[in-house]
Amino acid sequence: MPSTKFNARRWLGASALAILAGIGGGTAFVAATAPSTAQTATLLPAAQITPPAVTNAPNFADLVEAVKPAVVSIIVEGGEKDNPRQLQRGGPQFRFNFPDLPDDHPFKDFMDQFGQQFGQGGGQGGGQGGQQQPPRKFMAAGSGFAISADGYIVTNNHVVENADKVTVVFDDGKEMTAKVVGTDAKTDLAVVKVEGVTDLPFVKLAENEIRVGEWVVAVGNPFGLGGTVTAGIVSARGRDIAGSAYGDFLQIDAAVNTGNSGGPDFNMQGEVVGVNTAIFSPNGGNVGIAFAIPASVVKQVTTQLIENGTVTRGFLGVGIQDVSRDIADSVGLKDAAGALVTEPTKDSPADKAGVKSGDVITAVDGKSVSNALDLSRTIAGKNPGTAVELSVWRDGKEQKISVTLGKLDEAAAPSEEQQQAPAEEPAAPAPTSVGLTLVPNSGGEGLLIQDVDPNSAAAEKGFAVGDTILEVNNQPVSSVADFEKAVQGVKDAGRSTALVKAQRDGNTRFIGLPITEGKS
Repeated sequence: MPSTKFNARRWLGASALAILAGIGGGTAFVAATAPSTAQTATLLPAAQITPPAVTNAPNFADLVEAVKPAVVSIIVEGGEKDNPRQLQRGGPQFRFNFPDLPDDHPFKDFMDQFGQQFGQGGGQGGGQGGQQQPPRKFMAAGSGFAISADGYIVTNNHVVENADKVTVVFDDGKEMTAKVVGTDAKTDLAVVKVEGVTDLPFVKLAENEIRVGEWVVAVGNPFGLGGTVTAGIVSARGRDIAGSAYGDFLQIDAAVNTGNSGGPDFNMQGEVVGVNTAIFSPNGGNVGIAFAIPASVVKQVTTQLIENGTVTRGFLGVGIQDVSRDIADSVGLKDAAGALVTEPTKDSPADKAGVKSGDVITAVDGKSVSNALDLSRTIAGKNPGTAVELSVWRDGKEQKISVTLGKLDEAAAPSEEQQQAPAEEPAAPAPTSVGLTLVPNSGGEGLLIQDVDPNSAAAEKGFAVGDTILEVNNQPVSSVADFEKAVQGVKDAGRSTALVKAQRDGNTRFIGLPITEGKS
């Protein structure tokens, strides 16, 4: 009987404890055997320990009880049009969807019931031998939360992507079918709606940005378990996950796992400060680093999705890169901040307004721009047709340029470069004063790098054979003489770094090149 076994285990445990304790001396052994009357009289009863009450420990019980009814589980049924492994952004360790679980993983059987074939093999071909397989049906589980009493629910785009049917499971177990109102792949946000409700418990998005070090409580549906609460702090802000054009993710250390996608992170006032979207993990499970979309982005995107079913963004029309310390020195900027324009798109709003290659955009409407990603987010956050004032650093001084933004999805695809006939007699390669051996580009503009002195500053900055140098100090160069003249101009201006516009594999970049004397 269970009780007999339980008593036996207790007896065995007590005996073992007595024997182990008795190794260090005879007192415990005597206490575990039948003591004499004299011995019993000398033993004192064990004093009960009463620890002091812990008053400063965080307690989220009241908060969770208040917000939990607004958090839902989302069950999705559909047909896979893409391999779910391809939904990962930023490399294999950033996981936005379901992980590959080994055969002996305790959750593999559980996740298999959703139709996900985790296990080994199964590359992009989706079948044995790499053969293309037809789309298969799937069921998947994610999280979400209500933002209105009439049924609007926020989740991730990757949760409802390719969905044929979306079912919302509420905290009390009630299930309702929802329709997808709109999705935005760029921010990985989506809004779904359940009909026929007027008093749905909902939560609000935080107005103020949360600070690094503040507590957050994550509520969601990890591994399909539903209604799970974890807590941690905001460990960083402004994280840029590679592959996302609109970074600025919150980094949190609450335990977030597969299935938490689309679930909310609450501050201590019960406001949503972020929406879980990805975890950094080498094994598919929580390792203490998760990423959430900040509330400010969620509010902007979900408002447009509810009103229009889609998101429109402002379009400036420039290729940009970060400003390094070398680049800042080469153009005379005090701080290594702003976004350097590599090339304006032809006939784009920026091109029509007079923005040029080599300009550094330092502010938009008076608000400083810290880097290229910051500029992208700032412009994307404005509506098409909005007039903005750009602060631009050009030729050693700042100027203002007014631009009326276009619509991002109306941007024309880059036109193919016209092929040019090669020169009949290519010029011989010639060395330069900075360790580069150059030759005029017979197939287009600029100078081709034929050799790089491995001990030169050019090698340290990453110049390589095959790169094309288009400009030096914002001056086009088509000969070694042009190159040396531009370098000398930088020296004459009292600067020690030249701004070089280079191209590799069709991608244009600016590089700050120290122009100390080299071998010639």
